[in-house]
Amino acid sequence: MTHHCIPFDQDVVNALRAGGPDAYGNPAEQAISDGAGNPCRSCLHDIPKHAAMLICAARPFPVAQPYAETGPIFLCADACTPWAGTGLPPVLKTSPDYLLKGYGADHRIVYGTGQITRWQDIAQVTTGLLAQSNVAYVDVRSARNNCFQTRIIPDT
Repeated sequence: MTHHCIPFDQDVVNALRAGGPDAYGNPAEQAISDGAGNPCRSCLHDIPKHAAMLICAARPFPVAQPYAETGPIFLCADACTPWAGTGLPPVLKTSPDYLLKGYGADHRIVYGTGQITRWQDIAQVTTGLLAQSNVAYVDVRSARNNCFQTRIIPDT
């Protein structure tokens, strides 16, 4: 099974850049990147040092419900090219490990799928999770801070 990482919903990203509200109804905070550790959830690269960035609350789920986790994310303040590459994007190679969790088509966690995974093993673990008939996609989060990084979906 093949799969790929997708950037954060571009309609939401564009609205945030235009001053729209985040998942908590607030405008994104303006900040300056200090380089490493500021991964943009659109281009899936670290935001360059000294570049303008946005910090906002994000919920990568279509509606609020008990399993729809909300947390902080960073975005390039200026337009960037959304990730469309193959393999692991650069932001998934900046930490020794990540939290992977499988979700069903109903956007609820599939119990027993959550696991801390070395970045080198993300593709293999994701393949195993997506092979389960009740897993529609895998979310990748920081193993240290639980921040959403990207979603991995099966290729169609």
